[in-house]
Amino acid sequence: MAKQGNIQISSENMMPIIKKWLYSDKDIFLREIVANGIDAITKFKKLVDMGETAEDENNTRYCIKISVDKDAKTLTVEDNGLGMTEEEVEKYITQIAFSGAADFLSKYEKAGGDGIIGHFGLGFYSAYMVSDDIEIFTKSYLADAKGVHWESDGESTYTIDQCDKADRGTKIVMHIAKEEKEFLDEGRIRSLIEKYCAFMPYDIYFNFTGKDDKALNDTAPLYLKNPKDCTEEEYKQFYHKTFHDYHDPLFWIHLNMEYPFRLKGILYFPKVKSKVELERGQVKLYCNQVYIADNIKEVIPEFLTLLNGVIDCPDIPLNVSRSFLQNDRQVQKISRHITKKVADKLTGLFKTDREKYEQCWNDISVFIKVGCIKDEDFYSKVKDIIVYKDLNGAYKSLDEFLAAEKKDGEEPQSEEKAENSADEQKKSESEKTEKEPATIYYVSDEVGQARYIDMFKSAGLNAIVCDTFVDTHFVSYLEYKEPTKWRFMRVDADVDSALKNADEGSDAENKELADAVKAALDNTSIAVKAEKLKDEEIPAIINVSEFSRRFSEMNAFYGISGEDADRDMTLIVNTANPVIQAFTGLDDDKKKFVANQVYYLAKLAYKKLTPEEMKKFSANSEALLKSFIK
Repeated sequence: MAKQGNIQISSENMMPIIKKWLYSDKDIFLREIVANGIDAITKFKKLVDMGETAEDENNTRYCIKISVDKDAKTLTVEDNGLGMTEEEVEKYITQIAFSGAADFLSKYEKAGGDGIIGHFGLGFYSAYMVSDDIEIFTKSYLADAKGVHWESDGESTYTIDQCDKADRGTKIVMHIAKEEKEFLDEGRIRSLIEKYCAFMPYDIYFNFTGKDDKALNDTAPLYLKNPKDCTEEEYKQFYHKTFHDYHDPLFWIHLNMEYPFRLKGILYFPKVKSKVELERGQVKLYCNQVYIADNIKEVIPEFLTLLNGVIDCPDIPLNVSRSFLQNDRQVQKISRHITKKVADKLTGLFKTDREKYEQCWNDISVFIKVGCIKDEDFYSKVKDIIVYKDLNGAYKSLDEFLAAEKKDGEEPQSEEKAENSADEQKKSESEKTEKEPATIYYVSDEVGQARYIDMFKSAGLNAIVCDTFVDTHFVSYLEYKEPTKWRFMRVDADVDSALKNADEGSDAENKELADAVKAALDNTSIAVKAEKLKDEEIPAIINVSEFSRRFSEMNAFYGISGEDADRDMTLIVNTANPVIQAFTGLDDDKKKFVANQVYYLAKLAYKKLTPEEMKKFSANSEALLKSFIK
């Protein structure tokens, strides 16, 4: 005869909390129910290994079977683990789950509601987030054990009695609530199995029909194998299947350690689809092959979430639920170790296969730079392997770039003179470095800044290419880290030291010319200077203060509105150019035409014209064309 009982604490207190705090992650119930089945199988196998029980020859296919019955509106999860006696059902399902629950609720409220699945046996009760009623059919592995049936609608009462279950194990039948009918959809359940149960250690079947069924999970995922036993093709196949990315990864890191903590996994460097966007990756965290969550910041440093990967760490200290971690020293050690292994991999690739490293650079540069900004320890490990493409297409570290520029700028000297002055040169360079950092010019847009690039090349100068969205931040970060070593200037920021010819003419003449050009311009706010540039073909260029432009770009990046950097824009008219040389001899109308057209051409080489400026530039250009047919 069925026995009835009262759950010691009313669901008026417990169930609303389960549903309230975990509603956004309610599909996690399937992981909890399946994981309980996995635990039951593992415990039974351990008893067999210890000789405390024997296997049933007719029930050795250890597995989890999940099924949906749309007509009955039920979702069922069944295992063939050690099962439970009636006393154990009372203890583990009824008593432990709710014993001391009032005290638990008090502690839970004080803790701020960090989640409750997995605590006080409540993993099972997570199923009530989607169920109106739940039945348990179970039979213990113990000799002469009887089948047990338990049922409750999640309110304050339950019933328990015997049943005719033939085989050991436990079957959970969830009667899905009307408003949760999505969990009766086969496609939805398959997707949840793929998400939460992909690598669980025993076969998981869905709507099992017989021995020919194929398990939906991989019980021996690649990351558990020894790296020396894995092939390149296996790594790629695992990547494609796990992350649904049909591009091959660039390279990967196989983590495999047993001390001082257990940690296995594979981190993949994906091919970047767009160099102007920060594409978030997916690092899946597992504990004993049970999925925990993606991109958990306590274990996975934020910058590493640009990668794709799986990490399985049985020693992760789970707090309250499988989804929340204790922020303790062990977790910090794990996080630091992962960072170190990534840095070691990158450094090793740089040293042993520089060609491949450079080929991958455009795809990994954003990741490395963000990592440096976010993690000083990572920066210290990889700072010497950060490379840049120069204007000749060669990849160099900053030290290599500066060394090459110094060598190119030196006058040839005899070997004897070089030996005699070596010490003095070293001392001189050391003193110079302490006093003034080296200037490194850079390009942020090879197409848009083509005119400036041509000027640099004509002047025998070189620059590095910094064309990702993070570079504005990164060059500032490098200056902050090594303020006496280098400073960075974009090629359109300054002409004094790079592009200006020493033979300038008198200051008075230059000022008179600059004033005349400014007076003829429609744009009255722009500053005008007259300088003699090395390239006489260019009538004028635009310069903008490096500081002002960076400040404006940083504000734009963070969505902060403010004045544009154009307020510090300077039009440099080239006194070496024939058009500018003839400017003062023109009548007022021609001065106005020439001054504005020169300004428009210079600004086009720097950035887009405003709509009004483009309209005037087009009109001027059309008038110029018409002048040839008069």
